Amino acid sequence: MPVYIWEGKTARGTIQKGETDAPSEKILRQILKAQNINASKVKQKPKDIFENVAFMQPRVKTKDLIVFTRQFSTMIDAGLPLIQGLDILANQEENRTFKKVLMQVKLDVEGGSSLAEALKKHPKVFDNLYVNLVAAGEMGGILDTILQRLSAYIEKNAKLVSKVKGAMIYPTTILAIAIVVIIIMLVFVIPVFAEMFTDFGSELPGLTQVVVNLSDFLRNNWIALIGIFGGFFFAFRKWKSTDRGEYLFDKYLLKVAVIGDLLRKVAVAKFTRTLGTLITSGVPILDGMDVVAKTAGNRIVEEAINNTKQSISEGKTIAVPLEESGVFPPMVCQMVAVGESAGSLDAMLEKIADFYEDEVDAAVDALTSLIEPVMMLFLGSSVGTMLIAMYLPIFKIAGAIE
Repeated sequence: MPVYIWEGKTARGTIQKGETDAPSEKILRQILKAQNINASKVKQKPKDIFENVAFMQPRVKTKDLIVFTRQFSTMIDAGLPLIQGLDILANQEENRTFKKVLMQVKLDVEGGSSLAEALKKHPKVFDNLYVNLVAAGEMGGILDTILQRLSAYIEKNAKLVSKVKGAMIYPTTILAIAIVVIIIMLVFVIPVFAEMFTDFGSELPGLTQVVVNLSDFLRNNWIALIGIFGGFFFAFRKWKSTDRGEYLFDKYLLKVAVIGDLLRKVAVAKFTRTLGTLITSGVPILDGMDVVAKTAGNRIVEEAINNTKQSISEGKTIAVPLEESGVFPPMVCQMVAVGESAGSLDAMLEKIADFYEDEVDAAVDALTSLIEPVMMLFLGSSVGTMLIAMYLPIFKIAGAIE
C-alpha cells in the first residue's frame, strides 16, 4: 500500500502534517475529511530502493519500544480507540522499520485480529513476553495497566543489560589498543632497530633476539596468521551455534571466577523480574515459566526453569525444583518458598529482583576494579618489554665504545 505525505488545515485553522498509508489519494482525502482536516497538499512518498534489503534497514531499538509502549498506554488510559492510537504512533514514528511494523499491526487490528495476534506476527520486535502480557491485558480489560508494567519492565531490563555491557567496554577497549600497539611496534618499529643492530655486527642480547624473531615471524606469516585466527573464529561460532556447544559454553561461563558470579546474579534478577511481572499481570504460572525460560539467555538457566515448570505441572511448589537445580542461590529459593506460602509470590519476586539488581551493580563495580589494573599491567608490561629489548643492545654498544 502506498504511503502519502499530506498537509492540511483543521476546522480551527491549525496546520497539520503527516504520513498515512492509503489505497489511493482520493481515499486518503476522504479519510482526512472525516477527521475534519482539509488537505491542501497530498503527494505519494518516494519509495526507498533499499526497503526490501533487510540489513540496510534500521533496527528497532529498545528505546523505541519503551517510548511506544508508554505512549500507547497513556492513549488507551485516556479512552482513545486502539486503531486511532496505533495510527497516531505509527505516523509520528521516525524509525522506518518500526513505522512499517506499526502500520501492519494497525491494518491487522482493523481486519479483526486482536492486538496480541497482530503483535505476534513481528517476533523480532515484540517477543513472547510482550505478546503474552498484551494478551493477558486484553482478556482482563486492563491493557493500559499491562502496558505501563511492560514499559517499566523493559526499561529496567535494558538498564541491567547496559550495566553488564558497560562493564566490558573498558577492558575490551584497553585490550584492543594493547594488541594494536604491539602489532605496530613489531611490524614497523622493531625492524628499524633490528637493521641498525645488524649494521654493528655484534651479537644481540637474548631478549632482543626473541623480539626480533617474533617481528620477523609476524611480517613473514601475517596472511597465514589471519587465516588461522579467522578459521578458529568461524569454527568456534559454528560449534557454539550447535545445541551441545551452546550448552557447554554457557556451563563454562557460569563457572568462570567473578564473571560466572555476575552472570548468575543477572540471570536471577532477570528471572524474578520477568516472572513477577507475568504473575502480577495475570498470566498463568506454567505459561509464565515457559516465557521466562525462552528469555533466560543461558542454556543452563533455561534447563533449570524448564525442569521447574515440569515439577510444577506435577503438583510440586516452585521453590523445591529451583533449589534442586543448583543454579539459584539458597536465599532465592527460601524467599520464593515464603512468597508461595504467604500467597504473595509476585511481590516477593519483585523484592528479589530489586535486591539482585543492586547485587549486579556491586558485582559490575568489583569486576571493573579488578580488570582495570590487570589490563593496564598487561599493556604496560607488553610495551615495556619490547622497549627494554630494543634498548639493551644500545646499552651494550655504548659499553663497548666506552
